[in-house]
Amino acid sequence: MKKTVLIVLVLLIQNVFAKGNLTETQKLAATAKVWGFLKYYHPNVAVGKINWDNQLFDILPQVEKAQSKEEFSAVIEKWITSLGEIQTINIPQDTKKIYFSKNLNLEWIGNKDLFAKSLSSKLKFIEENRFQGKQFYVGLQLTDPNVVPLEFINEVKYPDFKWTDKNLRLLTLFRYWNYIEYFFPYKYQMDEKWDVVLSEILPRFIAPESELDFHLTMRELSVKLDDTHASIGTVKMFERFGDKFIPVDVKIIDDKAIVTALKNDSLAKISDIKIGDVITKVNGKTVSDIIKGNKKYVEGSNESAVLRNFYWLIFNGNTETVEIEFIREGKTSVKNIYRYLYKNLKISYPDNEKSKNLENNIGYINMGEIGKEDVPVVMEQFKNAKAIIFDLRNNSQGTNYAVSEYLNPEPKEFVKFIDNDLSFPGRFVWREEIEKSGKTNPDYYKGKVILLVNEVTQSHGEYTAMCLQAAPHVTVIGSQTAGADGGVCRLEIIKGFRTQFTSYGIFYPNKKETQRIGIVPDIVIKPTIKGIQDGKDEPLDRAILFVNTGK
Repeated sequence: MKKTVLIVLVLLIQNVFAKGNLTETQKLAATAKVWGFLKYYHPNVAVGKINWDNQLFDILPQVEKAQSKEEFSAVIEKWITSLGEIQTINIPQDTKKIYFSKNLNLEWIGNKDLFAKSLSSKLKFIEENRFQGKQFYVGLQLTDPNVVPLEFINEVKYPDFKWTDKNLRLLTLFRYWNYIEYFFPYKYQMDEKWDVVLSEILPRFIAPESELDFHLTMRELSVKLDDTHASIGTVKMFERFGDKFIPVDVKIIDDKAIVTALKNDSLAKISDIKIGDVITKVNGKTVSDIIKGNKKYVEGSNESAVLRNFYWLIFNGNTETVEIEFIREGKTSVKNIYRYLYKNLKISYPDNEKSKNLENNIGYINMGEIGKEDVPVVMEQFKNAKAIIFDLRNNSQGTNYAVSEYLNPEPKEFVKFIDNDLSFPGRFVWREEIEKSGKTNPDYYKGKVILLVNEVTQSHGEYTAMCLQAAPHVTVIGSQTAGADGGVCRLEIIKGFRTQFTSYGIFYPNKKETQRIGIVPDIVIKPTIKGIQDGKDEPLDRAILFVNTGK
């Protein structure tokens, strides 16, 4: 009995002691948040007066020594005090603006398990008296529509960056995490909460297994955004994924890779690869197992986009050949096929028609091929057609506004935007300007309008679909699109680590999201293995059927 009581007492004491001490991960996660918060909120930091990277390097040893919440809070409080006095200011609320605050979350400031009450009060005071001038580390321009509004500036790239330097590894993580925390418009839509991602991934930055592991961890971090635009790429990753491609395009259907096109006829012929070949295994592993084991490396807003982007991971490598198991005409075979550096593929792009007349007076326009100069010609060509099919499965060439002028009787709003509010990082604001498609045109096209979409329809392709959807008599046919609308912010986080992600939010006029969801088809139709083997374009066939039957 006495022994049992003693064990219980020991366990209770250990539990109390454990609660009183912070782990390295807890301390560094909290430091990452405070460092990023001060970078964009503290008036003396956000204005660029202080070398903010060096401040991090100086504070990290003190953070490491702190054991308890009290010791950690004392270190951070002293640090904040050293940054200089903050004046109390009155920040007026602009009643004309409509704010979007789903991404704004500063509740961590009041975390009683990490911060002493006095530290939380200091952080809250900074939030309430945050910097209101021109940010030093981030910029936003809304005047040039051809330039992405968001940019990260005045960041030292560290040309001599070494992965073995723990401080620089943490700086890389802290920078990227806070870019997303405050400036990614769709953070609220991610499958996993961003602060949870920080705590989960930090141990691999503290002690990576190797240089390659560090690089792969960065890629995993970008995949967590659930954004088809998002990625992090480095030369080092070629060691894991390879830099040689097979000379064909594939589509994943039913956990198999079906050859849909030849990048280079001659190279495909050397390996005897044909359209319609069904590849079931690669180097002895099933396509299904490869997908299941590598999803953490492949970006995508939704499952359709992820599968679209898997081709390189399934087939790329560093060796000259790769073994495949494939089915052709009902027979299963195994053979080696050649891989090539991308520059040596010498891709031969098909000479696709810009437009054509289909049976029963139906017009077809390939939006991936026509330019603005072609729009008047093709719209005149099909002005008396009973239907026009606009194919967005190869995206579009910036012709959406020109085309919409022929489809609408009058201008119509088709989109709403949210932009970063740099006066309150993490908050966004609905753009005041109203974007419309079409023009006043009593002689507008009055036949059926069909939009063909699939997982390749992305970004401007999805924006084009939204623009054309605003017209009367529009039906969307196909499958889920990539779910990544909006301009792409591209930057180098630190030397050698290039990244990108969607930088502003795009919604329908009723504020319904397109991110992750994509453009939802009215009629869902996907290519099948048999259809590809038979040379059919099943979505196009379905569109023709709809025009002719109304269903």
